[in-house]
Amino acid sequence: MDRISAIRNIEDAIRDLESGDADLASTEQRVVTVLRTFATEFEDDAGDGTLDAWTAVGDDRAEGLVVLAADADDARARVRDLLDEATGDADDVTFSVERV
Repeated sequence: MDRISAIRNIEDAIRDLESGDADLASTEQRVVTVLRTFATEFEDDAGDGTLDAWTAVGDDRAEGLVVLAADADDARARVRDLLDEATGDADDVTFSVERV
């Protein structure tokens, strides 16, 4: 799914919520589904490589974080960057990454 398709699908979900054709819970589920589909079929900006979704497993601070990356090393670096931005102490966090 490309970015434009994802945005259109999310707009459709919001439109259904606004019109009363859907409730908040089903709208949230629709949006999450669109985002997950987009993330698992994502290509990098140059269009020459696919970025996969990776989830962090381990330390509670990292557990469940999902990033887009070309490989496991890049995914670990992206998770560390996110943790460092959030907490400032990513060096003492132990985790691994798994492809979603």
